[in-house]
Amino acid sequence: MTTAAPGARTSTAGGRHVLVPLALAQFICSFAGSSMNVMINDISADLDTTVQGVQVAITVFLLVMAALMIPGGKLTDRWGRKRCLMLGLAVYGVGALLSAAAPGLGVLILGNSVLEGVGTALLIPPVYILTTLLFTGTAARAKAFGAIMALGGIGAAAGPLIGGLLTTAIGWRANFGFQVVVVALILLLTRTLEDPLPPDPDRPFDAVGAVLSAAGLVLLVTGILAADDNVWLMAGLLAAGAAVLAGFFRWIRRLERSGREPLLATSLFRDRVSNLGLVTQNAQWLVLMGVSFTVGAYLQVVRGYSAVATGGVFTAATLGLLASSLGAERLAKRWSQRALIVTGFATTTAGIVVLLLLVRAVDDIWAFTPGLLLIGLGLGLMLTPSVNVVQSAFPDSRQGEISGLSRSISNLGSSLGTAIAGTILVAELTNGGYAAAMIVLAAFGVVGLGAALFLPHDRPTGADGR
Repeated sequence: MTTAAPGARTSTAGGRHVLVPLALAQFICSFAGSSMNVMINDISADLDTTVQGVQVAITVFLLVMAALMIPGGKLTDRWGRKRCLMLGLAVYGVGALLSAAAPGLGVLILGNSVLEGVGTALLIPPVYILTTLLFTGTAARAKAFGAIMALGGIGAAAGPLIGGLLTTAIGWRANFGFQVVVVALILLLTRTLEDPLPPDPDRPFDAVGAVLSAAGLVLLVTGILAADDNVWLMAGLLAAGAAVLAGFFRWIRRLERSGREPLLATSLFRDRVSNLGLVTQNAQWLVLMGVSFTVGAYLQVVRGYSAVATGGVFTAATLGLLASSLGAERLAKRWSQRALIVTGFATTTAGIVVLLLLVRAVDDIWAFTPGLLLIGLGLGLMLTPSVNVVQSAFPDSRQGEISGLSRSISNLGSSLGTAIAGTILVAELTNGGYAAAMIVLAAFGVVGLGAALFLPHDRPTGADGR
């Protein structure tokens, strides 16, 4: 359990005031990752590109986040958490403005995929570090993380609905205008935010490690995207990515042996509970973003539904996720974190199975709602305890490192979900691609369930909130 930071707060009115901008920051980043799933046809037609081109833009955004999240977390120690948060918001806002005015796919990728991705990598680690520092006790943190993960999950689940409404009423570019407005509001709210720890400008930064880790992750995901074009290229990229990541781990061990500070300490991987929590986080976001892309693309491209109709279906997932996420504090008092994560994966995997079977049997758009509702309920149950398991395993002095690693693993799951499911779906869009993609996503749900079963049997926090 971490110690309280100076001036740490609990869930008081001041705490709620702090939580609003932090939760909104997570919301808008998650929204950006899923809202484009209902704009596939509109963007393709307007920018004269293809479904695969839009998939690349979505995946690159998620990948840039994953690749830079560890360096972003490390920079919070050097620059300060508030400064990184506000800088990330500014970069994100510029990217959203550029995306709204994009004349072609290249500019859209620069604005949405690169600049918004870089901005997210800078602003998300401070969100989780500040929450860990300002809220003490498992129950208080569960409530705080519950609010943040609820808005993050809602952003991902409701992104298709909001995006569909804006696309139908105004146009797909209005989605990026909406993001600019929300970012401006967050910047306004963060002006009075206080950083509980002073920045350390002399803290070393491992630039070589940052380049190696980012390059390795980029090569791995790019290899998956190349699967439907060239198997040999895919194999080469995957092998190169694995080799670069192996070189990254050799590099950080070398720095540790020489007494210097690496980008990521290898001791972060020696905590069994934290490692299992990271696996569950990766699987959760892989399933969420994979399902979102698969269902969104299938409904529009194969079934021919509009953006608003496609987004409306995702209301079921949003309601389920909202219901279970907002009860995080109450659930933490009655059930152990392990029980919540296990139940969440079981419910989510069941939802994927229902989504697959019912949709194939009933030719109606509302056949998607029961499965999506179960997926939303399951994800809402486990998003908060998974984060709490990982963050609470390390002291305040290591929150920058673990927060960056945690968010990188989660966003890597998001990019892998879109890349894997999207590659399968786009390759065989009208010939069993939907079923194949959903089966693969269900398999990842089972992997997450397996990891959750190995978590220790912890106790509920109880009414005292400890």
